[in-house]
Amino acid sequence: MKPKQSRRQGSGPTIADVAREAGVSPMTVSRVINGEDNVRARTRDIVNAAIKSLGYTPNNAARSLAGGAQIKIGLMHSNLSASYLSAFLIGALEQASRYNIQLVVEHCDVELNAEAVAARMLSGGVEAMLLPPPLSDLPAVLEVLEGSDTPAVLIASEQPRNNISVVKIDDYQAAYEMTRHIASLGHRRIGFITGDRGQQVSQRRLEGYRQALKDSGLAPSAELEVEGFFTYRSGLLGAEQLLDLELPPTAIFACNDEMAAATISVAQRRGLDIPKDLTVCGFDDTALATTIWPELTTIHQPVVDMSRAAVDLLVKKVRAVRAGEAEQGQQVQLDFTLIRRRSDAPPRI
Repeated sequence: MKPKQSRRQGSGPTIADVAREAGVSPMTVSRVINGEDNVRARTRDIVNAAIKSLGYTPNNAARSLAGGAQIKIGLMHSNLSASYLSAFLIGALEQASRYNIQLVVEHCDVELNAEAVAARMLSGGVEAMLLPPPLSDLPAVLEVLEGSDTPAVLIASEQPRNNISVVKIDDYQAAYEMTRHIASLGHRRIGFITGDRGQQVSQRRLEGYRQALKDSGLAPSAELEVEGFFTYRSGLLGAEQLLDLELPPTAIFACNDEMAAATISVAQRRGLDIPKDLTVCGFDDTALATTIWPELTTIHQPVVDMSRAAVDLLVKKVRAVRAGEAEQGQQVQLDFTLIRRRSDAPPRI
């Protein structure tokens, strides 16, 4: 005698099958699928695990009737750091798969066509926009969004406005804590490679670095601050400039991991040992931080989680707009972590 089948042979898994697998009600499964926020995090994780285990694919027509009609979200990017962008896309795509979202990804040039790309995406039916830096600081794009009253979430910006929200970490405090950590090792000349100073996040990290120096009894020095642009090449140039000083720094703190990796490359080409001769620290904790040697001491910025949180916000905003409800801009701040690895040590002298 054949065992009783839990569902019709040849058919795919159903919501009832997922509910049975997860030990919850079908209504709870429906709420998780539709991204409703009245489900406990642990229950949501259990349901998502059951969905993955069974290979369940939600029925789009059913989800539309349940209020989960497809949402079209635009993601514009112009970030020159491949590691950051990769992590950001992972988070956005993961959340898009949880909801009924069509994610439209467009690259643009900040100086040439960002405004036109934003306008084209909106005319193509995009209901909400997700903007990582540097676009999150670009007035022309923000004016397009505000002028059309389009819900948006900015990453690593400072001020929410109207229907535009912000997801960020405390970049000032993160840079402050890293600089204080380096000073606590005994370093007195600490070089700093900034990000693009046209971005708010770069300015906040620079301010944190300067204040930490003062609180450590060290005077900020203009010659120890060089501008980078969040690219590997700008890190190479910045490191060369710092190490060419008559009295070079014993530690260099770069505003992202790519520039920190470039700094290590320059130092090793000059015969310097990392970290005995030079401490090097980064920011972001992208995959690059653990694929170079020595592995980077860095600030873990939860880029994937920031992207997920941004998509969650946009889903709620679009649903509110569809329901005719007003949605004000919000600010969500996630935690950062200073992660110490192999690239820092007390100065040799």
